[in-house]
Amino acid sequence: MSEPAATARLTRDITAGLKADHLSDLYRDLHRHPELAFQEHRTAARLAARLRAGGFEVTEGVGRTGVVGVLANGDGPVVWLRGDMDALPVREATGLEYASVVDGVMHACGHDLHVTWLIGAAEALAAGRGTWSGTLVVVGQPAEESGGGAAAMVADGAHERFPRADVLFGQHAAPGPAGFYPHTPGLMMSASDDIDVVVHGRGGHGSRPESTVDPVVTGAYIVTRLQSVISREVAAAQPAVLTVGQFHAGTRHNVIPAEAHLALNVRTQDPQVRERVLAAVRRVVTGECRAAGCPEPPEVTVVSSCPNTVNDAALDREVAAVHRELFGTDTVFDFGPATGSEDFSLLAPKGVPYDYWYVTTTPPGVWEAAPGDGLLERLGNVPGNHSPLFAPDPSVLVPGVLTLVSAALSRLGREQGTP
Repeated sequence: MSEPAATARLTRDITAGLKADHLSDLYRDLHRHPELAFQEHRTAARLAARLRAGGFEVTEGVGRTGVVGVLANGDGPVVWLRGDMDALPVREATGLEYASVVDGVMHACGHDLHVTWLIGAAEALAAGRGTWSGTLVVVGQPAEESGGGAAAMVADGAHERFPRADVLFGQHAAPGPAGFYPHTPGLMMSASDDIDVVVHGRGGHGSRPESTVDPVVTGAYIVTRLQSVISREVAAAQPAVLTVGQFHAGTRHNVIPAEAHLALNVRTQDPQVRERVLAAVRRVVTGECRAAGCPEPPEVTVVSSCPNTVNDAALDREVAAVHRELFGTDTVFDFGPATGSEDFSLLAPKGVPYDYWYVTTTPPGVWEAAPGDGLLERLGNVPGNHSPLFAPDPSVLVPGVLTLVSAALSRLGREQGTP
């Protein structure tokens, strides 16, 4: 029996009793009670309680609201499994019977699934500890959506306070017909930079604009000019995205404000392109403010950043082979690098390999009803991550546990007599 086949068989053995209804109540509860970044107190408490019941040594409050559970089980590798916990400031529109009860907050990115999968995998591996050796570290990470959660855990000593990882695994719910597990060896997600811009004008009465320097007009020119950065300053072969996500200014119809605030997001996959785009943002903002005669220079601040997510290619191929054994050859494919971003990789100490993959979650009926002929066309026509209509199919509850369990078992040691 090949090693992937043996790992898949062991995974099936220790998860044989796992049923969707074992996970459904937990998932629905987490979905009903979403919590924003660094506010995941209830979610963290639920995770911590389940880990303690499974025999893990649990530490709460890591990086403010993070949870780390450690299960030492003899000699062998140290495997970290990570799931993020935070929700989004999105008003749910799914109509689900277990929809969010928190107005304006929703698990629109599947992190409720991630926590459910993490708990399911931790409990299965703990119950099956007689079949493996090593140390399992389960990480409930806060604030992935704000980009600061992994960095906060590292700053709080995650790499020093807990057994040092030999390998790190994670996964993400994604749109696509439920039942696929895309893997990408190497670069699989983009770097991300969030940028705050403050334009300083001179406020005054709307009837006398000549006595003011209008930051709204200047901000509008900045927004328009920024649209040319990607199209005219980045080679067409280099993926890059620049989005102006917020523009705030003013309080009344007839008052020209003194300031305008913009929030930008930049996605890149090449470090040189990243530096070029960030430099262009600063140049455009500064130039437009000078042209407008702003009384003070603008403020341009990179408030958070995530690096590229670059899977260890050999590790990814190893885990993908196990997933093919578990779910079928055609269920695993390389989707290629995405412009989405993650702070997952920050949890891996320098030099430690990691692997991150997707679990597709679109209900079959929704996928079949979506217009379009090809995969990419349909992907653009089904509710995706961050949509108020994002509603993963419950059929993915058990497979998402198996993907994590099998990845962990691919690296944990085998106890004597275990196939």
